Amino acid sequence: MQMNLQMDCTVLKFNHCGRTIYTFDQNRLQTQNTERKCPVCQEPMRFSLLEAPIIVPCPFSNGHNTPCAFLIGASLGPAFISELQDKEIHVGVTNSQGVVYSYTSLGIQRQKQDWEQCLCIPLVAPGIGTDSFHTLWDQELEEFSLFPTWMPHRFEEEREFGSCCYGFALSFLNKLRRAQNSAVISKDDFTQFHVFPRVKLASKYIKVYQEICQHGFYIAQ
Repeated sequence: MQMNLQMDCTVLKFNHCGRTIYTFDQNRLQTQNTERKCPVCQEPMRFSLLEAPIIVPCPFSNGHNTPCAFLIGASLGPAFISELQDKEIHVGVTNSQGVVYSYTSLGIQRQKQDWEQCLCIPLVAPGIGTDSFHTLWDQELEEFSLFPTWMPHRFEEEREFGSCCYGFALSFLNKLRRAQNSAVISKDDFTQFHVFPRVKLASKYIKVYQEICQHGFYIAQ
């Protein structure tokens, strides 16, 4: 999976002329000694420390740096991970070393790159990641990936939620939950409580980002 459309500019948020305005850090507003003009009203701007522009956290992160996680990506890049897009998303699960396992028409893929900008859902609570736990996680994930269910010729049969890669990742999560005597989680519940909130947040960020690319700034409604 190649993520060709990069979203690597930092977004800034500040208030001026009665508006909440977003722009990129390449137009970074100085808090002292340098006078900048507002991109909206073109009036000079000065900020105190408390009024200084703030960085808007980017919802996308490097999945290879997030062990034991559920990842949401898109083959055309992070700009397409949006509820406003009709492009099919792609999901995977990382092992303890950040290798991404995902199910495609070619079977199970194990990737050490190409998931540098995606949405990450940690599947393990902080503090649990001991060496023995990571070893067990990696063994379970590798064994699960070898099941006949995930053979290439089964790809179309296993489609669900518009993408059978989703079935692979969620089935692995539920396999672990059953092993821990925890209730399995349905596709609808996992989507509603874990996937949709992150996709909605990403959609808002993408809209702001694209507006800045087109106009140089974005005004919050």
